[in-house]
Amino acid sequence: MTSGGGATNAPLPVADRQVRARFTEETITVYQAYAPAIADAALAAGTFVAPFKRERMTWIKPSFLWMMYRSGWATKPGQERVLAIEMTREGFEWALSHASLSHYAPKVHADVGAWKEQLRASPVRVQWDPERSITLQPLPYRAIQIGLSGEAVERYVEKWVVRISDITNSARAIHRDVTADRLDQASAGLPREIPYPLPEGIRERIGGTLG
Repeated sequence: MTSGGGATNAPLPVADRQVRARFTEETITVYQAYAPAIADAALAAGTFVAPFKRERMTWIKPSFLWMMYRSGWATKPGQERVLAIEMTREGFEWALSHASLSHYAPKVHADVGAWKEQLRASPVRVQWDPERSITLQPLPYRAIQIGLSGEAVERYVEKWVVRISDITNSARAIHRDVTADRLDQASAGLPREIPYPLPEGIRERIGGTLG
């Protein structure tokens, strides 16, 4: 994992709804946590295969610390293995450009009916949940979660996944430092997440804020 304090712990003001991630010119890293059987099969195949179920919605998270919060530092049943997935930026932006917010937002949708219609037609869901600190406490700004279903899952598995890495041991090492109150050392192990340059139309569609 890339060392350096993550933007998720920065003391400077952060936009309320801003995609922050680790990315290159071609790929963006997202995180998922699974049971060992799914993780092992995905690592062997280089993408998601059975027992992964394509017919279910699968949630990807650019925020490492939100993944740690969701998985309990890779301790919750069915989430014992944390995977870092490098996916194409083209695929990531396709997903967001075909997404609907999970909840009605007056600043995004003309009315409730327009939101419901978009929700029915979209294969992708977006949620903004409180970002987490190194101790997994809620922060006063949001992290994005992206749910892929239908066509989006097919594209993810067949086209967008570039590389899958098992980062469970790194996650647990950071957790040990947190538990021992070595917060500076724990923060040094975080991936460096910075604002992702979303096209304006996509930012507006998902209710993102400028920062």
